[in-house]
Amino acid sequence: MTEKRRVVITGCGAVSPLGPDVNALWNGLLECRSGVGMITRFDATEFTTKIAAEVKNFDPTKWMAPREVRQMDRFIQFSIAAADEAMRDSGLEITDELAPLVGTVMGVGVGGLETIEITHLLMKEKGPKRISPYFIPGMISNLAPGHISMRFGAKGPSVTTTSACASSAHAIGESYRMIQYGTVVAVICGGAEATVTPLGIGGFNALKALSTRNDSPETASRPFDRDRDGFVMGEGSGVLILEELEHARRRGAKIYAEVTGYGSTADANHITQPAPGGEGAVRCMSLCVADARLNLEQIDYINAHGTSTPINDPLETLAVKTAFGEHARRLAISSTKSMTGHLLGAAGAIEAITLVKAIEHQVAPPTINLMTPDPACDLDYVPNQARQMKIEHALSNSLGFGGTNVSLVLSRFRG
Repeated sequence: MTEKRRVVITGCGAVSPLGPDVNALWNGLLECRSGVGMITRFDATEFTTKIAAEVKNFDPTKWMAPREVRQMDRFIQFSIAAADEAMRDSGLEITDELAPLVGTVMGVGVGGLETIEITHLLMKEKGPKRISPYFIPGMISNLAPGHISMRFGAKGPSVTTTSACASSAHAIGESYRMIQYGTVVAVICGGAEATVTPLGIGGFNALKALSTRNDSPETASRPFDRDRDGFVMGEGSGVLILEELEHARRRGAKIYAEVTGYGSTADANHITQPAPGGEGAVRCMSLCVADARLNLEQIDYINAHGTSTPINDPLETLAVKTAFGEHARRLAISSTKSMTGHLLGAAGAIEAITLVKAIEHQVAPPTINLMTPDPACDLDYVPNQARQMKIEHALSNSLGFGGTNVSLVLSRFRG
């Protein structure tokens, strides 16, 4: 059997509710700081949910001209900002020779919802001739990787993965495979989302999926807590630079961590409900750890999907117990959605960056707002305070509507 190429992470970039870059994200997690507040992007008076984890004080003109800002949805603007940080962090120079060997893969769950809403209102008020020629390229999901590839001159595969809350985890996993099998030597990958809009909040309210703890936004996202009442919508982007190990070594790149495992499954069960017993997640985690050529007992930390919904949290807990057996009791598990909210299509990328930082600093970030543990959620969720600990191998779960599941394993780099 041909030995697959090793894949390492050489750069990270983030725009999140905790701040404009990776340091702000990581420091916010260690400080147990919630990024949730009252919605400011529109008047939410008539909505059941009036809270969200918004990206605050984001100025896209730091990365593009005002004319360009008007031509692209907020999720694309987030993508460019995060990709710019990741590329600067990596120091990857895309020459004419290298360009065909660098891919761009971004996970986007919904796309330009705000642009669609605004354009529809404009058309209703002033007619179809007022629709901008930039409407379609401003809102379609593949313009996230499209703009990134054009900005940096990456001429390898340019792909968007859309699989609800697993979108950017799929993007990272498929990028890992591209490099493993020699299609490319590097990929700019991750995800973006910007759905704190009337239709976004209203639609998830109709599903009764969002928290309505409007009187206490900072404590609204409370994964694994008995009193959780739904997830909190977040927005932002996370981008990672994945690179073939020998290519990274030749150019003297700093290596943060190694991508060692990827699992992907489907529940084939229900449009929003996980499979009974978390069966799809069980297989996904097991496949991922096997792909990493590890024993289950070698996983130290899990960044859980942990949405703070009544259904997800106990089923994910059960899935971890089923997959890991007795070792489940020794795992440190946390849901950083307690601080960032749920970034939908961008969640997997932000949480993969969290794994990178956890491995780099040997610290497990906490699950905040865990005040009254649910008896059905009885594992170690690193409650309310970050924990210094040994982390050699860490796993992240992303579980989406439609029964789509992704697990990733990142490992401490050992040359």
